[in-house]
Amino acid sequence: MDSEVTLCSPDCRHEWLSDAFSGDGHPNWRGGDTGNYGQGWNAVRREALERDEYECVHCGIGSESLGRNPDVHHIIPVRAFVKSNRHEKTDAHTIDNVVSLCPSCHRRAEFGNIEAATLRAEANIVNSD
Repeated sequence: MDSEVTLCSPDCRHEWLSDAFSGDGHPNWRGGDTGNYGQGWNAVRREALERDEYECVHCGIGSESLGRNPDVHHIIPVRAFVKSNRHEKTDAHTIDNVVSLCPSCHRRAEFGNIEAATLRAEANIVNSD
């Protein structure tokens, strides 16, 4: 999904986004939903936005240019914690596992087009793996 998509109209784009980024078309879809992120998510989300100065750590676009706050992305996906026998879903919500990304970079990261090591380096996160 590294290539750009060319579509004929805003309606066509909306339909494509709806199909491509929902259900089994979404990169996080692995046969089920992880549900509500649970306790700790809102606090770590705010902490990440503050640490990253409300800018995408990958491309540098800020909240003013975006017209909203950047997304906050889990480097190790929540689904990995859900599937683990040794972790709880809320274990995913640590400051060293999240980065602020604009929607475009967030999609690229979700599809594996931006590596975890790159995101950690851009956010100055020391790898705790």
